[in-house]
Amino acid sequence: MKKVIIIGATSGIGKSLALQMADAGYIVGITGKRQILINEIEGLNAGKILGSCFDVNDETNLIENLISLIERLGGYDILIYSAGYGEINESLNTQIEQDTINTNVRSFTNVVTWSFDYFKRQGRGQIAAVTSVAGLRGNDKSPAYSASKAFQINYLEGLARKSSKLKLGIDILDIRPGYVDTAMAKGDNLFWVTPVEKAAKQIIRGIERKADVIYISKRWRLFAWTSKILPRSLVKKI
Repeated sequence: MKKVIIIGATSGIGKSLALQMADAGYIVGITGKRQILINEIEGLNAGKILGSCFDVNDETNLIENLISLIERLGGYDILIYSAGYGEINESLNTQIEQDTINTNVRSFTNVVTWSFDYFKRQGRGQIAAVTSVAGLRGNDKSPAYSASKAFQINYLEGLARKSSKLKLGIDILDIRPGYVDTAMAKGDNLFWVTPVEKAAKQIIRGIERKADVIYISKRWRLFAWTSKILPRSLVKKI
């Protein structure tokens, strides 16, 4: 049975992934900041889901907490980075921008690089991270969020190239959701909203077939293609 750690699994996509993967036979380690929510999720599939309560932004104890959870799982095969922070920030509140960068850039990098090195020593492993189609272009309503997701997208591509060139046996999956029916989906007039259970199923399929990039749902691939070809002069006016 494969052992997976889901960073940020007490709600939304992470929670749905934990429940579905445990039902599918994975041994699942979950992390989050609220012990009561971790206890509730553990109780939904006792023995298959093991929780660890810590803040991914706590750099002092982050690695120690990861190692402890791996020991409880009895191994480590897959990382899913599902933690994320983002708020509508049209006023450019500095604290919101910094909080976004801390979770989506600093903590993401800390977890992913440590896991990459772990899998390199092990000779195999898989890293999957929930990025966003928002990372494909800048966004005036949440500049740090779209920029941080662009960082994640490019960082994952860099790791995928490194693993391929060095033949490390580490698979990298970039998960790019559009709108998913979670608390992270903010704003008016949302469209193409994917139910969270469906999103989790598509992610699991992507992990199991060792895909490089997936869009949640698939129709967002059209949005991504369109975004790439639009000139910046036009995007500024939208």
